[in-house]
Amino acid sequence: MFFVLGAVWSSAFAQQVPLSEVADRAMAQSKLIQPGSSPFYLKATIAEKDSPDSDFKAEVELFWVSPEKWRRSLQSPDFSQTLIVNGTQISEQDTGDYFPFWLHELVTAITDPLPMLKALEQTNAHIRKPFGSERDTSCARFESKVGIPPVQNSAFSVFCFEGSRGLLESVVTPVFSVEFKNYKNFKDKRVARLLVTDPEPGTTIEAKISELSELTNPDEALFAISHPTPEDQQLQSVYLSEADLKSLSVKNHEIVWPTIRDGKTSGTLSLYVSIDKEGRVRETFPLNSDNSNLNPAARQQVQDWKFKPATIDGKPVQIESILTFAFSANIGNPVAILSDAEARKLATEIVEPRIPPGAGAPGATFTVRAIFDQDGKLQGVENPFGVPTDLFAAACDALTGWRFYPYLIDGKPDSFKADIIFGAPLPQDSH
Repeated sequence: MFFVLGAVWSSAFAQQVPLSEVADRAMAQSKLIQPGSSPFYLKATIAEKDSPDSDFKAEVELFWVSPEKWRRSLQSPDFSQTLIVNGTQISEQDTGDYFPFWLHELVTAITDPLPMLKALEQTNAHIRKPFGSERDTSCARFESKVGIPPVQNSAFSVFCFEGSRGLLESVVTPVFSVEFKNYKNFKDKRVARLLVTDPEPGTTIEAKISELSELTNPDEALFAISHPTPEDQQLQSVYLSEADLKSLSVKNHEIVWPTIRDGKTSGTLSLYVSIDKEGRVRETFPLNSDNSNLNPAARQQVQDWKFKPATIDGKPVQIESILTFAFSANIGNPVAILSDAEARKLATEIVEPRIPPGAGAPGATFTVRAIFDQDGKLQGVENPFGVPTDLFAAACDALTGWRFYPYLIDGKPDSFKADIIFGAPLPQDSH
C-alpha cells in the first residue's frame, strides 16, 4: 500500500517535473526485470551489518530469461524457497511456513526497486528535476494519516534521486524502505550492487550482489515444471487496512503502557505488523511514534496477539498492516541529556553530515537530539529545535555511523540522549 496524501517537498521549487517521470526514468536505467531486458544470472548475500551471528541473513540466486520465464532460490535460517515461473505454470517449494517481511523486502528490491511505481504514476506529485553532480539529491516527501479516527498518526514517504543520472538513491514508505548504493554497469543498465534497509533501530541489513552476468544458453532443465504448485499452496502476502485487520482480532488485550524515562506521556504510536497464514504475529517494526521509548513495550505485547487466518478467494495468505495506538504513560528516573561536548568526548567514532548544496548557510550550525541505548547504539533522532528537513535528514544519516564508550551511571551502562551540534560547511574558496 502506498500513501500519497499531503504536500510534496523538494530542496528547490524551480524545474518541477512529475515524480512519476523521474521514477520512470530511474527504473528504465536500473530495473533488471523489464520486458525486453537482457537475460541475467544473479547471486546476492543478505546479512545484518556487523553482526555475523544474526539470523537476518540469506543467500539468493536468480536465473532470469524474461518476465514469463525465471527461477529464484533463496536460503535463510528459518525459511527457504525455490520459485520457478515458466509461462502460466508456477512451481514453489518452501521450507518453513512464513516468508519473513525483511527478506521479502530485500529480495523484491534487488530486481524491482520501486514496486509502487504504478501508484506513483497515478498521482500528480511533482519533484525538482535531478541535475548536476552525484552529490545533488532531489527528494519528494509525503505525509499521510494512518489509524482509525479518533486515534490517528502521521506516516511518511520519501523518494530520493541523485543528480547526475537521476538514479534512485532511496525510498522510504511505511511498507517498503530501502537505500540503493554502489551502482555499476550491466549491459545497458546501471544496477545498485548494495541495498540497505533499517527495519528497526540498531538493525541494518545489507544485500550485496556478488555476481551479475549475462545469461546465455541457459539449461532448460532449470525451468522445467513437472508438477505445478496449486495456488492455495503458494505463499502470498496482502496488505489489509487497520480496520480490516482489527475485524480479524481474536481477544487481543489492550496495551499496558510502562513507566518511561523521558518524552511525551501521551500521544500516538504506530507499528507495522506482519502476520502468518495461521494468524500469528511474526514480525513488528516501529513506524512513527510520539515517544519511541514506548515502541519496545508495544511491539512485545503485539507479538502475542492472535488473528483469524485471512483468505483471498478462499486461499490462506500472510497479512501486512499498520496498528495505531493512543498511549498514556508516567515518567520516572529521567534519561540524561548530554551536551555536544560531553557526547563527542564519549564518542569513539564520529561522522559529520553530508549537507546538500544550498541546504544551510555556510558555517551555520544546527542541533538535533540523538537517542542512544546502553550499548551506545542509535535508537532515534528527535528535532526539538526545528531544524529544516533536509539538514535534519543529513544529520540522521550521519548519526548512524557514531559509536560510543558506555555512558556509566553508578558504574553501570545506561541509555542517554545527546544534543549534537553540526555545521554547514564553508565554501571551498574561503580557505
